[in-house]
Amino acid sequence: MSQRTAEVERKTSETQIQVSVNLDGNGHCKLETGVPFLEHMLDQVGRHGLIDIEIVAQGDLHIDAHHTVEDIGITLGQAVAKAVADKTGIVRYGHSYVPLDEALSRVVIDFSGRPGLEYHVRYSRAMIGEFDVDLLHEFFQGFVNHAGVTLHIDNIRGVNAHHVAETVFKAFGRALRMALSYDQRMEGMMPSTKGAL
Repeated sequence: MSQRTAEVERKTSETQIQVSVNLDGNGHCKLETGVPFLEHMLDQVGRHGLIDIEIVAQGDLHIDAHHTVEDIGITLGQAVAKAVADKTGIVRYGHSYVPLDEALSRVVIDFSGRPGLEYHVRYSRAMIGEFDVDLLHEFFQGFVNHAGVTLHIDNIRGVNAHHVAETVFKAFGRALRMALSYDQRMEGMMPSTKGAL
C-alpha cells in the first residue's frame, strides 16, 4: 500500500505557508514557523500520531501570531485532506484520552466530510509564555474547516495551562492516528453507508 503524502502551499497577503505530511510516517517533524509554542504542540501531534510533518511559515508576527497560527491550521487541514484522499478502508473515527500530571483531555474525531468543532477548553491564564491561548481555538477551527472533519475537544481537568494544552495536542495526535489507520476488514470499502465521505 502506497504511503499517503501531500504537499500544500498557501499564500496570502498575511502569510506564506508550506506544509507536507506523510500520514504513514514515524512522527518526524521539521517546523519553522516563528511560533515556538505552536511548534512544541505540533511536535506532539506528529510524535503521537506517527505523522511526519514539515511546515515552513512566514507571517506577520510583527502584528501578532493570529494569522500565522490560523493559516497553519488551515494549510495542515488541507494537506491531511489531500493525503487521506477518498478515505477508503480507514477506521474513520478516532478518540483518545491523554493525561499529563493533573491535566486530562479527551479528543474525538470523525473524518465525516462535514466540518464541525466543539472546543471546550479553559485555561488558567491567557498566555503561555508569549503565546496567546485563544489562538489554539483558531488553529483547530482552521484545521477542521479544511480537513472536513468533525472534532470534539474536551479538557476534563487541569490547572497548569501548559499541561492542559499539551494533553489536547497529544490526544489530537492519537485520535488522528486511530481514525487514519486502515481497517483490514474494510479493505476497499468506504466507512459509510452513504458510499462516500
